[in-house]
Amino acid sequence: MALDNEKMVALCNEMCKNTLMETLEIRFTDAGEDFLTATMPISSRLHQPMGLLHGGASVALAESVGSAASMLFVDPEKSEVRGIEISANHLKAKRDGIVTATARIIHKGRSIHLWEIRITDEQDNLVCLCKLTNMVLPRRKA
Repeated sequence: MALDNEKMVALCNEMCKNTLMETLEIRFTDAGEDFLTATMPISSRLHQPMGLLHGGASVALAESVGSAASMLFVDPEKSEVRGIEISANHLKAKRDGIVTATARIIHKGRSIHLWEIRITDEQDNLVCLCKLTNMVLPRRKA
């Protein structure tokens, strides 16, 4: 990667303006050669009717982190990234606090990126485990 970790985090946070990520208050916090990390605060706005973190919010966090991570591996002038499959196992209920998602690359091919995204709570308990497949496509002319 050509960018240093601090610049990668800043770029990811800049891309979130006026998007679902901003609505969910997702904030990128760390990046490295093979990972990207973001946090999301839990409030009643992210609850399902039983007062727990909605699984869809966890999946939105996971896809946001994994997709942004793929973008860091491609030349945005030449390529676009599209999520094509995501799976999630919701393992622990959460009512409040902050969850942290870390996407780690499993496979980095020319046209497919496979990510494991672990969402944990403040005590590093696993809340949700996701797998995301992204397709790398040639950038279309506008």
